[in-house]
Amino acid sequence: MEKVQADFAGRTISVVRDLSVDEQIYLYEATRRLKKALRDGTDTSEFRIDRPDLGVYLFFMEDSTRTKESFRNAAKFHGVKVNDFVAEHSSFNKKESITDTIKMLVGYSNQSIFIIRSKLEGVCRWLESAISEYVDTAKLAPAAFINAGDGRHEHPTQEFLDEFSFLEQKGWNRDSIHVALVGDLFHGRTVHSKVDGLRVFRNVQVDLVAPDELSMPGHYIDQMRRNGFEVRLFPTIEAYLQQAKVAKLWYFTRLQLERMGDQLLEKEDQLRSAVTFRKEFISLVPENTKFFHPLPRHSVTPTIPSFLDHTSLNGWDAQSMNGYFTRIIELAMVGGRLGSDFAGQARVEKEFSDDFIQEAPVGTGSKQEYKIGIKPVEDGIVIDHIGKGRSTAEIWDHISKIRNILDLNVVSSQGVFNSQRDPHRYKGLISLPEIRSFDERQIKMLAAIAPDCTLNIVKDSHVTRKYRLSMPPRVYNLPGISCKNEDCISHPNHHEPISAEFYRSEDSTFVCRYCERPHEFQDIW
Repeated sequence: MEKVQADFAGRTISVVRDLSVDEQIYLYEATRRLKKALRDGTDTSEFRIDRPDLGVYLFFMEDSTRTKESFRNAAKFHGVKVNDFVAEHSSFNKKESITDTIKMLVGYSNQSIFIIRSKLEGVCRWLESAISEYVDTAKLAPAAFINAGDGRHEHPTQEFLDEFSFLEQKGWNRDSIHVALVGDLFHGRTVHSKVDGLRVFRNVQVDLVAPDELSMPGHYIDQMRRNGFEVRLFPTIEAYLQQAKVAKLWYFTRLQLERMGDQLLEKEDQLRSAVTFRKEFISLVPENTKFFHPLPRHSVTPTIPSFLDHTSLNGWDAQSMNGYFTRIIELAMVGGRLGSDFAGQARVEKEFSDDFIQEAPVGTGSKQEYKIGIKPVEDGIVIDHIGKGRSTAEIWDHISKIRNILDLNVVSSQGVFNSQRDPHRYKGLISLPEIRSFDERQIKMLAAIAPDCTLNIVKDSHVTRKYRLSMPPRVYNLPGISCKNEDCISHPNHHEPISAEFYRSEDSTFVCRYCERPHEFQDIW
């Protein structure tokens, strides 16, 4: 089942996908009208919230100039209460909980919008769920959370201003786009947001220009291709310009040295050279090419050097100004001022069904005899087909994890055997003669730990029920699971009251609900 969420008031924007493609187009069209009205000096009241009881919090736990100041001025445009939360002067220095801090602040206005920048990833997604029950109890309007950049995860509001800038450059033609993404594509959250933001164009070609050490993480490239993008990879600008199909839109990012380890920092000069534009390249770029950059550039060694500032390649100055316009509209949407005239396809939220447990027919033939160490079970449970197709060492490790996680400290036997149907493949088996049944929670845990295994209920030496378990669509409220990304808000090191939660992705990995980092099924425990 899927649930459609059509209105914007109180909506959280944690990632680009929190707005459907049609909703993003609505944002860009409204921004276009606003920008023209401001430039022409005509009436802008249709866009203005004008509610002094609505509080906009600039909640920046990481340094920012352009994002913070554009949001500050956008909030002032709306005539709302603007609050600047200064993290370094707060009780965060005393390890105060983010969750408790937001609960406190949300009670100071009838309605609140939080603009949050954090080194921790997934903060807005967590607060969206954590605060919703609180505001209902307090009879307050839903609080909206807007991600202004979280770690190296996403920066959706930068993406919206980038796409608006691309559309302007292309004369509002959405048929196609060919863009080169150049620079630190590994750490750069602005380019990660383009995986979904570029979907506003019908046909998308993306050239990724970065050395291996700074290349786009594989799961983002995979998602681009699933979105139908044509993706090419190049190690340097020089290599990119040696081929004929060069994009007319280039998007540069800076090297994010503060997120790099010592090994990468030792290669800083080499890495920077690979993605820095040089004078001798000018004659090789196509006519009418524009360069964009989220800014700021590095003052000493920018990837777009200052000699380009006064050339026709400069698209970043106009792009920077667009942040003010797009953020006015974003606040107007989540603040409830705009949206009543929206007529497109709204965001669709996934709803999950427990379709991962399938009862299988019980065979009538004789049961396979395991000659090495396994005694047939008269009454109990047999977990079969564990890790089928993997190496024997991996299957033994898998068996150990199942026993530890499900706390199967009982009389039992186990082993690794040749598959009956394919003698060249192996599978694991655990025989549990003292256990008569698993409850629903245990079955769900087993499915998450060992997808594609079978669970056999044995009575009087006969299998009376058989279940085939596949990977659950969602894993949550289970002991021992956690996101392994130490920068995720849900990681135990941050001591927030969060239960880890994972969704099954299209490539059968578990994706953290908060930071969206993919995990193999065996890695979440």
